[in-house]
Amino acid sequence: MSAEMHKSLKGEVIVVLDFGGQYAHLIARRIRGLNVYTEVIAGDADLKDVGPEGVVKGIILSGGPQSVYEEGAPRVDQKLLEGRIPILGICYGHQLIAYLSGGKVRRSRTQEYGITEVSILKPEGILRGLGPKEKVWMSHGDTVIEIPKDYEILAETHNCPVAAMRHRTKPIYGLQWHPEVSHTDKGREMLWNFVFNICDCTQTWTSESFIDNAIEEIKAAIGDGKAIIALSGGVDSSTATILATKAIGKNLTAVFVDHGFMREGEPEFISNTFKRMGVNLISVNARKRFLDRLAGVTDPEKKRKIIGEEFIRVFEEEADKIGAEYLIQGTIYPDRIESGFGRHSEKIKTHHNVGGLPTKIEFKAIIEPLRELYKDEVRKVAEELGSPKELVMRQPFPGPGLAVRIVGEITEEKIKVVRSADAIVREELEKLHDDKLWEFFAILTDTMSTGVKGDMRAYGYTVAIRAVESLDGMTANFARIPYETLEEIATRIVNGLPKVTRVVYDITHKPPATIEWE
Repeated sequence: MSAEMHKSLKGEVIVVLDFGGQYAHLIARRIRGLNVYTEVIAGDADLKDVGPEGVVKGIILSGGPQSVYEEGAPRVDQKLLEGRIPILGICYGHQLIAYLSGGKVRRSRTQEYGITEVSILKPEGILRGLGPKEKVWMSHGDTVIEIPKDYEILAETHNCPVAAMRHRTKPIYGLQWHPEVSHTDKGREMLWNFVFNICDCTQTWTSESFIDNAIEEIKAAIGDGKAIIALSGGVDSSTATILATKAIGKNLTAVFVDHGFMREGEPEFISNTFKRMGVNLISVNARKRFLDRLAGVTDPEKKRKIIGEEFIRVFEEEADKIGAEYLIQGTIYPDRIESGFGRHSEKIKTHHNVGGLPTKIEFKAIIEPLRELYKDEVRKVAEELGSPKELVMRQPFPGPGLAVRIVGEITEEKIKVVRSADAIVREELEKLHDDKLWEFFAILTDTMSTGVKGDMRAYGYTVAIRAVESLDGMTANFARIPYETLEEIATRIVNGLPKVTRVVYDITHKPPATIEWE
């Protein structure tokens, strides 16, 4: 973590050490929800990488898929357990504290998965305010069977003798369950106890403080220079545009690249909206060059890398025309997470503006003022900046657009089909006025199927519908759309698009799936 980041955070941060658990970033989101800045870094980071005392107010060790006694299992810097900075171990982190401090961890005879009743033996410290019995979310195969010297047991379950523990004199705690998961009834209270009662944090992470810091960061990076900003029309790039405009004013030019993979009516919406807002906007029609570069490409990762490189080349050309030396992007935290930006992060899919960037770039620097925010935090910042509601609540849309909603090779015909199908999906689902819907769209699959149209055999495309509910895009549940609505969508697509013979609905959560198909 950089000195600049420390300065911008006004001296307080909770660090989550990620050991590969599926909930590491959920921990960060829950604590940010308490208005305390939280950063996720690699679990085996050295003490110097974690940050200095006084700035780092607490450290959380996340869960993970491995066993602490396995060869090659991730470890934590032993110096962190000296107690100068408060520590909370969750699941694997709990077991790791016990193991490194002289306790014993073994494979459980009976593993616990799901909601479990825990007996609170000492409702103190992180368990302050809890009752004698609480329902928590367990997901573990190993168990601490013997606590280290100088530790005491705070809670137990029928199958787990050390469900919670703490050091007798140092601010070090371990929980076998997951307080960050909503199924743990008092999880928020547990995290509150750790962050405020044990770490002594204050609630300084707000949209107002972020805006002030982001504007100053942009000013410091660019000075009197000129910059262009990659504007897609989504809430991320729109919010970054407004921040950058406040920071450098007329020295900013927004560049919208129409790569030919936008949703129906989107290029016109973007141009009209931002010109009304007084943004200096250039629209570039680059449809042919993008389609030519993607001819014959089927691999989704290759698509994203090609699109990322071509975006940069267009931005370089436009920047050269106006003498701009800096590029600003609306990259957010989940983009970096899924692109595997950490040295132990798993790459889920490359984002065109992160892992999809070419190695050689002509700009002096790429500035990403939203890089530490999750999607819902971006929306709060956008509201605080006075952005129009149609931008604040705009559905997430991938930078490569419909190119990654076409499975397989991209052709002009396929673009027309998926764009028309997507317009029908959005029109029908918007009629529901369901605020829980995070995102909904159509995917053109690479599966062809037989149908009957006009009493004749037809052989055409299969369109999939995806609709999910989510708070931040990190996890999502498929939306339970009324059958009548799904029927209307399917009927309109099949009747209105001659090339489509079948419509299916995706009922997969994230995880195990991602929201997008590619």
